[in-house]
Amino acid sequence: MNKLSKNAPQMRLDFESLPTAAITLSSNQINQAVELSQQIPSTSRQWQTYIHALALFAFEQWLEERADSLTINREQCTVLQPPLANAIAAVVNLQVGEFKLCLIPTGSLTDLEVTLTKVVVDLPEYVPHFYVLVEVLEEQESAVISGFISYQKLIENQVRANLQSESDWTYQIPLSWFEDEPDRLLLYLRCLKSEAITLPNINSKRTQMLSTMEGELVTLLPQLQSPECELWEVLTWEQGSAVLTNPELLNWVYNLQQTHNTPKTNLKDLLKLLTQPAVNVGRWLWDELDELGRELSWVLLPSLTPAIRMRSPTQEFQAIITQLQHRGVEIPSQSRGAYHDFLLAGIPLRLYAVTWHILSESDTHLWTLLLVLGTASHDALPSHLKMRVSDQTSILLEQGTNQEQGDSYLFTRVVGGWDEKFLVSMSLMDGMELTLPPFAFYPVRKLRQA
Repeated sequence: MNKLSKNAPQMRLDFESLPTAAITLSSNQINQAVELSQQIPSTSRQWQTYIHALALFAFEQWLEERADSLTINREQCTVLQPPLANAIAAVVNLQVGEFKLCLIPTGSLTDLEVTLTKVVVDLPEYVPHFYVLVEVLEEQESAVISGFISYQKLIENQVRANLQSESDWTYQIPLSWFEDEPDRLLLYLRCLKSEAITLPNINSKRTQMLSTMEGELVTLLPQLQSPECELWEVLTWEQGSAVLTNPELLNWVYNLQQTHNTPKTNLKDLLKLLTQPAVNVGRWLWDELDELGRELSWVLLPSLTPAIRMRSPTQEFQAIITQLQHRGVEIPSQSRGAYHDFLLAGIPLRLYAVTWHILSESDTHLWTLLLVLGTASHDALPSHLKMRVSDQTSILLEQGTNQEQGDSYLFTRVVGGWDEKFLVSMSLMDGMELTLPPFAFYPVRKLRQA
């Protein structure tokens, strides 16, 4: 990795030795590649990411010089997203016009085979229209676009040759399968319709499949803590597919390897957020419970107005709201709430939840969830009771009762975007824990389309 620490380019071969089609890489591009590689925890994958970044920059330059009318979009490109670059040995999700491209960075093409990760062949989420060979001449600080093959042609050849993947989730692709005239790729990108190359459909049962292996992943994923550990060394291909098609799980693994510590996100919570259906609290604003809310016996509360006496759940919560407002917690009149009674180790508890849409000049797609945990009998909460709230990136809070004060309630408020969900768990010191289905908030237009 000494190449990643160099301060200035060093030409090691005469210019005349470079192929005529070589793209010369600038010192700025090399420095960017170094910066991207330094975000990867594994030494070997740092080098891989460095080479992949050089391949991306060279391809962009090659395309700009030969077909500046074609638009290139690198926004979703895996090499620019460390959790994905850490797991996928190719430059994937590069968009050129209507086409998806996968860059396969190689060293000098002296071998008769090209190593290609199974991820970009067998997982529809990463399958491109074209695979492009980029020969990265790292010593000469240059690269050559040397060949390509369409997905359709690759699969036809794979079936004909009965090509099987290796144990490390790679295919050894004969170099002869690739067209060696890259200018023909420009012709296809200009003139061909993307529909002419049929890509596989994404499996609609991904969530169900992930749910069936939830327990296995809770045990296996922590075994990936070593930065040098690869997914294929711990997981089966089916398990790996579930992880590779979930950016949140890839992010969890990346954080695990990056910090050598347990990530901020509780893995059990994350898997529940990814697999369990959510209660749509957005419908509460229209006096409706969704099907899951009805199944779980959530009870809608009427509009919130001040009350003095605590008798019914409605009156009790109105009094709680009044107390919160006196503490400076602003709760708009258009908010709506519901409550849910449940048992934790035989203790009757009651969770109140209130939601509303946040109007903001900078971002109108925000919602909030106010949670109040108490007992159905209005008694003090049991000692050592904890309430935990998580989203898909971290544990947002973990709040416990105060034995000395004899808390009657635990309450908190979280804010998220329309695409975010929150998971609430209650636990006791003896290890008893109950996790409710996630809370989600869907905007009005989605409700009306449903």
